[in-house]
Amino acid sequence: MAQIATVNYHVHKPERQAFELDADGIVGNLISPELVPRQVAVRDVRVSDANLSFKGNSVAFKKFPTDVQSFDAGKDWQDTYNSELSKLLTSELGAQDVIVFDHTVRVDDPKADRAPARNVHSDYSVDGAQKRLIDISGDDKATEWSKGHYAFINIWRPIGAPINSAPLGFIRPSSVADDDWILLDLIYPDRRGQIMGIAANPDHDWLYMSKMTPDDVAFFNIFDNRGLPSIAHSALDMIEDPKIHTIRRSIESRTLVRYAA
Repeated sequence: MAQIATVNYHVHKPERQAFELDADGIVGNLISPELVPRQVAVRDVRVSDANLSFKGNSVAFKKFPTDVQSFDAGKDWQDTYNSELSKLLTSELGAQDVIVFDHTVRVDDPKADRAPARNVHSDYSVDGAQKRLIDISGDDKATEWSKGHYAFINIWRPIGAPINSAPLGFIRPSSVADDDWILLDLIYPDRRGQIMGIAANPDHDWLYMSKMTPDDVAFFNIFDNRGLPSIAHSALDMIEDPKIHTIRRSIESRTLVRYAA
């Protein structure tokens, strides 16, 4: 049986729209374009999609415990975690090279620096991905990697407790129409990028994994230069068990991978 969740879709407009992060120099201050809430039916892959594949759906879930005990503000844990994520993408996707370039801890609290992203989106446009490739690897390596097969893949994990509210949901790529995508600017204090928002469409096939634990991960495709679809995603406003009051905490890690020729 599908769950009902609320998500915030983007809206088509004649002018270019933008997010401004850490606006006015205030960490966590977000200026957002217009969003419209919609209720959607969300299918739980634990009971309805046991054979969900990354290649077929641009997302997969796996039990993958970590040796990291605390994802605190320091960096002592990052080498260990980066190595674990590299092994995951190598074994699951056949990645030849993996660069882990960002970690974001999100806490579902108005006072948090980074709250769950409650807009339906994917992280890169084509131009945004190419620019980020250069930013991360430099001009020479970017040119080399662009001749082959590379991708940006995110890895998402709960922290501290199983997810009871605001789980991460995904739209099956085959249910997204080309016209659903909206190009958005992403404005940081020190750089600019682009992401892709999604407009509402009743054909969207939403899925998630219920009650993910800190031993579970979701890994999902954000951009692939050989055409694997980018997957739209968002935090889902829903509660699994109203008797449980844990706050949703998670870590989202961004990676750049190169596949064998």
